Amino acid sequence: MLKKLIEGDFHSYEEFIRNFKINIPPQFNYAYDVVDQIARATPDRVALVWCDETGDHRIITFSEMKEYSDRVASFLTGVGIKKGDAVMLILKRRYEFWFALLGLHKIGAVAVPATHLLTASDLVYRNNAASVKMVITVADEEVIRHVEAAEQDSPTLQLKVLVNGERDGWLSWGQELEKANPSFDRACCAPVENDDISLLYFTSGTTGHPKMVAHDFVYPLGHIVTAKYWQCVQEGGLHLTVAETGWAKAVWGKIYGQWLAGSAVFVYDFDRFNAPELLKMIAQYKVTTFCAPPTIYRYLIKEDLTKYNLENLQYCVVAGEPLNPEVYYQFLKMTGIKLREGYGQTELTVAIGTFPWMEPKPGSMGKPSPGYEIEIIDEHGVRCEVGEVGEIVIRTERQKPVGLFKGYYRDPEKTAEVYRDGLYHTGDTAWRDEDGYYWFVGRVDDVIKSSGYRIGPFEVESALLEHPAVLECAVTGVPDPDRGQVVKATVVLTAGYTPSPELAKELQDHVKKTTAPYKYPRVVEFVAELPKTISGKIRRVEIREKNQAGPGQ
Repeated sequence: MLKKLIEGDFHSYEEFIRNFKINIPPQFNYAYDVVDQIARATPDRVALVWCDETGDHRIITFSEMKEYSDRVASFLTGVGIKKGDAVMLILKRRYEFWFALLGLHKIGAVAVPATHLLTASDLVYRNNAASVKMVITVADEEVIRHVEAAEQDSPTLQLKVLVNGERDGWLSWGQELEKANPSFDRACCAPVENDDISLLYFTSGTTGHPKMVAHDFVYPLGHIVTAKYWQCVQEGGLHLTVAETGWAKAVWGKIYGQWLAGSAVFVYDFDRFNAPELLKMIAQYKVTTFCAPPTIYRYLIKEDLTKYNLENLQYCVVAGEPLNPEVYYQFLKMTGIKLREGYGQTELTVAIGTFPWMEPKPGSMGKPSPGYEIEIIDEHGVRCEVGEVGEIVIRTERQKPVGLFKGYYRDPEKTAEVYRDGLYHTGDTAWRDEDGYYWFVGRVDDVIKSSGYRIGPFEVESALLEHPAVLECAVTGVPDPDRGQVVKATVVLTAGYTPSPELAKELQDHVKKTTAPYKYPRVVEFVAELPKTISGKIRRVEIREKNQAGPGQ
């Protein structure tokens, strides 16, 4: 199937960029045109291997994926959900997420994946912003409480569906699917067009209300590059991406590209991350490819990896935040695997990556993906030279990359802010080295301008994290009458360390030795915790607001 969708034979990165092309069918629908076709051709092929912390285990084939997604489509249409209706999915890592997502695709409805961490006020905002008509959620008491508390202020919400449980006022997922037709006719629904909305993701919102990122029905094809050429999933292999289904990273690594490239998907359903248990699952289920954020790898390298049989693990990638080179080298030493970084956003597929023909540079995101014409520009829109920090932009006037989002749903003003002058403005800054590799610096607002220098928070944070006293840190700029701004480090200490002026001086000296001395934090503040978004990203904007009173405040 993949051969019909892509063109090109690649033996180098240059050939990959020059020759790769995706053939986009008209009225493409991933559920019918990929999942159902695989089910017909190879019904017993494994799609999903699922297990949870209790030892529950399930292997789901493509024939089962087809049947259950057909049942979901039958159930949804039977209760009045139709093309264009928004349905929120709060399903953690339950396997029902895959049935629900594919069923929604089949009828042309809009899936709105959401995390179980949302409060009632979060849900009210999302329900009204997206005109959510139905919520499908797991039988989690806290989630149920928040959904019900939000209901009275969510006038478009008509139906609530409970997975793995029953409750008054809710439809039972199990009962509804049991009586639903196991064979759904594609002709029963209005056909989807490639430009129709299939997915709405709310950004994590480091400033203001989250934006609604709208993806079309072609979006899954953009993840061919993500899965086959960045994650390098294996034909007949088993891929694990550590992500809850409420986040966009789930569809990056748990469905679209992986199945197109011939790999099954492994899902470990847990509530609290535990590094030894994750390693045990990777070994037990013989995971072949793995994707996780740097934080996960930081925990993994603290374990004795010789206790786990990882011989089936062939390829590992990392994204979500920049990778500390120390983590790269420790993981390489322990496993022999070179971590390969990548860059993207909720709005994108993998836009920059370390691809198979490239030697990784620890800390670098890699080079642009095919179809992504990327540049670094300064604040005046002028193309930056090698080594110069600027904003990452994507040229769209000649071609729009497959997988680039449609825009921010119901928000033409914010869409116009990022789509202008034939460019998509990512809001992220980076620099390019002489070999064409890109190095992440931070969000545009995060860059610190001190005495004529432009200092990215990541490089200072990376240096601080190498010190054993530092558990977490956030680097921001604080106003200074002489330098414009000075670097401030807000630090959470590792257990066993106590805040003191002596420790602050030790951390400052450590940064001076680890990176360019002018980047060291002139202000060090010790805190119990850092402000974060629901997705766990540090809210530097909140720290900056507190900084406005001046250094040390």
